[in-house]
Amino acid sequence: MTKLGTMKHEHGHSHQQCGCGKQRLSTAVPHSIPRRSGFAFIQVVSRFAIDVLVKCWALCSTGLLAVLLFYWLYGGWVASIVVWISIFGIFYNYQDYLLYYPEVPKSSRLLVQSPQGWNIPFESLFIKARDGTRLHALFLKQPEGLAANAPTVLFLHGNAGNIGHRLVNAVAVYAAVSVNVLLLEYRGYGKSDGTPTETGLYLDAQAAVDFLYSRADINQRKIVVFGRSLGGAVGVHLATHSVFRDRIFAVILENTFTSIPHMATIIFSVKRILKWVPVWMYKNQFLSIKKIGQCSRPTLFVSGLADQLIPPYMMQLLFQESGSVYKRMCTFPTGTHNETWQCDGYCDVIRRFLQEVSQAHGLEDTGEIHQDHTILDI
Repeated sequence: MTKLGTMKHEHGHSHQQCGCGKQRLSTAVPHSIPRRSGFAFIQVVSRFAIDVLVKCWALCSTGLLAVLLFYWLYGGWVASIVVWISIFGIFYNYQDYLLYYPEVPKSSRLLVQSPQGWNIPFESLFIKARDGTRLHALFLKQPEGLAANAPTVLFLHGNAGNIGHRLVNAVAVYAAVSVNVLLLEYRGYGKSDGTPTETGLYLDAQAAVDFLYSRADINQRKIVVFGRSLGGAVGVHLATHSVFRDRIFAVILENTFTSIPHMATIIFSVKRILKWVPVWMYKNQFLSIKKIGQCSRPTLFVSGLADQLIPPYMMQLLFQESGSVYKRMCTFPTGTHNETWQCDGYCDVIRRFLQEVSQAHGLEDTGEIHQDHTILDI
């Protein structure tokens, strides 16, 4: 998750040691620099007011006229009620602008990097969600002879940029772990149609699983859901969905949050006020902490302890509340929000986890699988 509330982004190239090998790789994933200050609330309110006036000046003018009309016809108290209802309605819908940033960095809706430069088999394709929204995706497929038996990772990204910004990461995992990778572009991001919403993102992830189940050239019993930041919340919902959870081989959650209401109290300096705000007032909730107890699939929790956006203790809470019999928590002391994948040993952890899950699946048929809750410090 790279932007919420007053978060700012820097877009550039990071050159670090990659945890999937010894070569140096560059990444164009937007960096997050969260900084809380006493002026955070003022900044959000002022930005909210300016954006509303700029984007909705016609609606605001109409609303002002309506308020004056109500005041003239019915008096001040009715006009006051109308004003407060209008303010709530505008703020409720404006929450999308605080969470989803498909246009950060600039040109993210126009330019999506292709895997062509890596000389690996890939497909650039479009799939349709159940509501008809057309979604863009990149499918990185292992060479002939390997793809059919390899696990397939469904990559669910964060709240900014597009799937092209995650290609360096995806290709590194593709090569080091020997998996197929489907990078899904949420509605309203990159080349996908539509507008992002919580329900919409859930439908997008479901469409991706449906697509993978339609492929005869991969092992449909080895679909791995990977979610980072906002993608982790989408992944938790998918893994606990009554229809889709049985289609999932394993789940990997990286630097994700417990819920949007909880994140709001972390980011904004008006925590005392926000704790009294009922959940229903949040348009986007992503209540992973309430869903994770229903997750029965083997789950790997990857936590960067240097994450300055999402507090690492949220990953600990999710790990503790997870209903999975087979779960792992792996922490990287130098791992930041977007760059934990560049830490040494990152891909080794994923590879070992998937190997262990494969062995555990073999034991499931014999009834010999045992509970295993492990925390690893890398």
